Order: sequence, then structure tokens, then C-alpha cells
Amino acid sequence: MYILKNLASDLFNLLFPRLCCACGTPLFKTELQLCLHCLYDLPYTDYHLYQDNRVVKQLWGRIQLQSGMALLHFKKGSSTQQIIHQLKYKGQTSLGHQLGELIGARMIQNPEFIIPDCIIPVPLHRSKLAQRGYNQCDCIAGGISAVLQIPVLNDTLIKHKKTGSQTRRGRFSRYENLSHAFAVPDAAAIQNRHVLLVDDVITTGATIEACALELFKQGIKSLSVAAIAFAD
Repeated sequence: MYILKNLASDLFNLLFPRLCCACGTPLFKTELQLCLHCLYDLPYTDYHLYQDNRVVKQLWGRIQLQSGMALLHFKKGSSTQQIIHQLKYKGQTSLGHQLGELIGARMIQNPEFIIPDCIIPVPLHRSKLAQRGYNQCDCIAGGISAVLQIPVLNDTLIKHKKTGSQTRRGRFSRYENLSHAFAVPDAAAIQNRHVLLVDDVITTGATIEACALELFKQGIKSLSVAAIAFAD
């Protein structure tokens, strides 16, 4: 029976191969969402090793951070863009979890990293969530949680204002568009806690800033930030 199951599995994989979310090549049995070549060759930032990295500098003078990092560099046409596209629009939720685990593993490589009390994913508006069926930041947060062993508070921060796409907006326009877009229904859940805010891609930092201002308003003690990518 075991041999038959293996043969059936091999036949299925031959007819319908699992493909790497970055390069599109068939995956081996032991590989998850990314092939070993891509895992080795992705444009990692090493921001987790440096306190004054580009993520932190992007938010200087806007919010106070305990720490900040992004796993990958983001450029148009890059493997990172392909990964983000697969995660956001192709239902590759397991990819988000795998990338979250990579983020968590790098965080704890820094001996000065202070493990937060909880993780909050950047939320989607309910209409976008209904359309997509999932929040990619929830997936990333789940992977980080598995490594750091801290809880994810999925419904603590909500997006109650529909803002549309930020892609073609400049920094000030993004900030204006996101002003008062987020809320915390239960402030007691985060008061006096060190929160890790998780996003997929950081560009101008407007989304992180808008979320952070609301979280500080509701009484968090400190804030750290993590994302899959930082747009160069």
C-alpha cells in the first residue's frame, strides 16, 4: 500500500508539478514553496543585523521604533516581485508562512534583538479581504510566530476606511490617503506591550506610520517592524 501511494504521488507530481514561486521550476519533494537555489540566491538585506538600517531610517522622525527589518530587497522585475505577486494574488498562503519563518529565524540571529510580546499584521479592509479571501500579512505573521513563539493578534488592529491602491501615489499622498484608516477595537489587548507590526512590502512607510500612530495612541509600550521586502 505504501509503495502504491508513493507511485500515485509521483505520477501526480509528474502531471501536475509544484513550481517554485520565484523561478517557476519544478520543486523536489523536500522543497516547500521555494526551490533551494532561490532560497540561497534571493536578494537578502541583512537589515536584522544593524539597528540603523534603511527600514528604520525610512521612519526616522515619524515613529519611534525598537527595531525594524525587511528580509529582501524589492525591485521591479526581480524575484522578490514575483514572490510578492504569488503571495498576494495567487493564493500562495504557505509561501507567506515560509517567508515569515525566515524573518523570525533572522531576527533571533541578532543577540540584541528583544522578542516582542505579540505580533499584529497590517490589516486589509473588509472588502479587500472578502475579494482576496485572506490577508497575506496574517500568513507572514503566522510564520514569525512559529519561530518566536509569541501570539498573533489578528483582529486587534482593523482597517475601517477603504483607501484603494497606494502603488501610484507619492509619499504625502499615501499619508493623506491612510490618515485615520486604522482603529483598535480593544485597546486593553495591547496596552503597555511591545508590538511587532508585520507588513509585506515597505515603500514610503506610510502604511506602517498610520498603523503605528494608532497603536501608540491606544497605549502600546514600544514597536518593532518587520516585512518581507523593502523597496529600494
